[in-house]
Amino acid sequence: MSILKFAENFSMKVFKFGGASIRDAASVRNVFNVLKHYRNEDLLIVVSAMGKSTNALESILESYIKGKKDLSEGIENLRAFHFEILKELFPNKTHRIYNEVEITLSQLEIITQTRSEEDYNLLYDKIVPHGEIISTKIISAFLNDQDYSNEWLDARKLVKTDKNHRFARVDWEQTQNLIQEKVKPGKNYVVQGFIASDEDCNSTTLGREGSDYTASIFAYSLNADEVIIWKDVPGILNGDPKVFEKTELLNQLSFKEAIELAYYGASVIHPKTIQPLRKKGIPLFVKSFINSKDPGTRVGNGLDLEPFLPCFIKKENQALITISTKDLAFIVEDHLSKVYNIFHEFGVRVNLSQNTAVSTSFCINNDPIICPKILKALQTEFSTTFNTGANLFSVRHYDEKSKMIVKESGKVLLEQISRNTYQVVTIPQE
Repeated sequence: MSILKFAENFSMKVFKFGGASIRDAASVRNVFNVLKHYRNEDLLIVVSAMGKSTNALESILESYIKGKKDLSEGIENLRAFHFEILKELFPNKTHRIYNEVEITLSQLEIITQTRSEEDYNLLYDKIVPHGEIISTKIISAFLNDQDYSNEWLDARKLVKTDKNHRFARVDWEQTQNLIQEKVKPGKNYVVQGFIASDEDCNSTTLGREGSDYTASIFAYSLNADEVIIWKDVPGILNGDPKVFEKTELLNQLSFKEAIELAYYGASVIHPKTIQPLRKKGIPLFVKSFINSKDPGTRVGNGLDLEPFLPCFIKKENQALITISTKDLAFIVEDHLSKVYNIFHEFGVRVNLSQNTAVSTSFCINNDPIICPKILKALQTEFSTTFNTGANLFSVRHYDEKSKMIVKESGKVLLEQISRNTYQVVTIPQE
């Protein structure tokens, strides 16, 4: 029997737990409380780094690159965070998990003990994946101790990509073959989200918050019945409740509408997650790990949006770059091609752009490492204006009331409107 046919002949679900759902020992125990309701089903469980570990590792990376003295302190804080969780989950200090976590942290220390001239993105993919490795080792060990039998998998051996570090593109044929060879019926698995490797087995990553995408990759490769992303919210809301008031639950989203929301920055779903699921008609559910029996939101074939409401999205920490030619000549295709080549070179995604006769504005994420390099590259040929501390608001299915809500958030720097989406870039009023 072929590998592909074998994968089609058994039923599996893919679950994904993000950092908020495993931020401490109590949260880890709650993961088991969710999973025990699915004991009779084959599950592949995708897990992110714990809590704010990815942020901590990004700070460690910055300290390493800039030669800051707080590098050792950053690693020690990361160790203390995880060992506090270990102490609560594994009272027996001789449990093998202590040594496994320590080995992973030691590998991180070895990387940061020697200076490197390597590209920032490559170094990012060497250092930051340690968070996922540690979290999955802890989760897998704890579940096994609770008689929830599972096998720990290394995503770097299964998800293969190109060498586009931090934004790696999946080699789908090789990845499917590797996953189908490894995953068998009658077993449960725990695997890292976000991380992968290239043909030389160097670590790569799939983009910030890429664990949702990992769940989609495994679901596609295994012809899974469904994917469930477990969140600290009741499902997909029409806005982040931490940002917007009186948000409402969306019961149903079509694949197309989910792609649109993810594209504009809805944090509940990673932008690349939907497309592989859409190709095979695999439904995605977003549910609450706090109230796991609630229905949540279904993403799949059916109504575009139910109920039909304006959907609000806010992207913080944005930079607005406005360029013009130094002789004030018209901005033409040749100029734009040069600008976009620079963005491509540094792996930058443009969140919003707008043209006038002699200038073009771009709203991008304000990466403290990448943005200065982009500005330097642009300034060789263009005059530039640069604003930081901006917010980008997008409203799908806007009405006049929803437009006013976001416009009143600050001083408007840029405004753009299309048939279905309203966007505005603001900075706080002085």
